[in-house]
Amino acid sequence: MVEQRIQQHFIDSADLCYQWAQTLARPVMDALQALLACVTGGGKVLVCGNGASGALAQYTAALMIGGMERTRPELPCVALGSDAAALTAVARRGEFADVFAAQVRALGAPGDVLLLITSNGNTANLVRAAQAAHDRDMVVVALTGRGGGELGRMLRETDVHVGVPQESVARIHEAHQLVLHCLCDGLDVELLGEEESSE
Repeated sequence: MVEQRIQQHFIDSADLCYQWAQTLARPVMDALQALLACVTGGGKVLVCGNGASGALAQYTAALMIGGMERTRPELPCVALGSDAAALTAVARRGEFADVFAAQVRALGAPGDVLLLITSNGNTANLVRAAQAAHDRDMVVVALTGRGGGELGRMLRETDVHVGVPQESVARIHEAHQLVLHCLCDGLDVELLGEEESSE
């Protein structure tokens, strides 16, 4: 019974990824272009999320700085949730909803990109971070699910929304990780060119 359930998770994930390929290709390409313009223009990427999305934010920074499958120069990326001292310093002022926005105000500049990762788009600290990015004339790239919530509704024309059409949090996280891999691979191709086949 449990083994069948495990197999079904793999099947469901594969089926959904196949369905999303066409739907998400264009917004992922738009997100790639925003990141490429940022890093080639001397900007940096600030990335954040809560919980599992926060872990994906740290993973993103690791891929941007350390690379994924190809050796390339480091790309400037900061995971805002990884500095516990900064988070708690802002939170102790009495406003946890401002923890990411404060860091965007401190570190963000025009030409930078704020990459937000969220399964639903309704978390106050991410919405405030997007507002702070707009105040800094930054582009916001939002990876969401469940329709994008409040965050999806507040995005500007110059922002990019990669909304996974799914309700399951597990499937949304899986899709977000795949999107992040697509973005990092796309940056590698744009910056280094196509990899020559060894065959």
